Amino acid sequence: MTIQVSESAVAASINGAPLQIRDLTTDGPIEYLAGLALQEEIHQKVALGISPSELILLEHQSVFTAGKRTENHERPLTGARVIDVNRGGKITWHGPGQIVGYPIIKLGNPAELLGYVRTIEAALIAVLDKFSITGRCIKGRSGVWIDGQRKIAAIGIRVAQSVTMHGFALNVNCDLSNYQEIIPCGITDGSVTSMSVELGRRIEVSELLPILKEEMTSALTPLIARNESSALDAGDASS
Repeated sequence: MTIQVSESAVAASINGAPLQIRDLTTDGPIEYLAGLALQEEIHQKVALGISPSELILLEHQSVFTAGKRTENHERPLTGARVIDVNRGGKITWHGPGQIVGYPIIKLGNPAELLGYVRTIEAALIAVLDKFSITGRCIKGRSGVWIDGQRKIAAIGIRVAQSVTMHGFALNVNCDLSNYQEIIPCGITDGSVTSMSVELGRRIEVSELLPILKEEMTSALTPLIARNESSALDAGDASS
């Protein structure tokens, strides 16, 4: 579905078309390949200029996914199923209690991928700050960390035809034991945490959704290509 954006997001949209949000969290955990198929469908439409950029928010059914840099020894020792995907990064886990965001946006500057990743990280840090959790970036490592030791959010992206795919995963109240089967993100000198663990109380995904939507809309809207809205308007006029 599409939500109304905040006044701050509208102001940010001066630099591009306002970001649309498709909230699928009320549908329950979604099978990974179904979510991937939706990403690919939207990506194609955004790349062709027939749909606006948007952010998909959802939870997945429990699954391991491996980015292009995953090494064999990082995979589950139990032989659990792993889905290999065409994003950057290494192996990670997705599942209930983890909010996943897939920004499918046409970048105004597709060459500035590090800036795109840093923008997502900054938005996630702002979300955590609203819950009195101090997150930070670590040089040479993507994602958001607590005290430089515990990873609370992972990021893995792909850009094709100037349009992004994949995105971020923020641990809210998920079962962290799933990470014990792998070497998450290839990190051997750190651990994985969640918002609930850091606060010592259970946090529901629904609690942070309004904040997450606002921060991501404000952060990502200025990155959308300036010509997206005019191209869509032209398409509507000719149909």
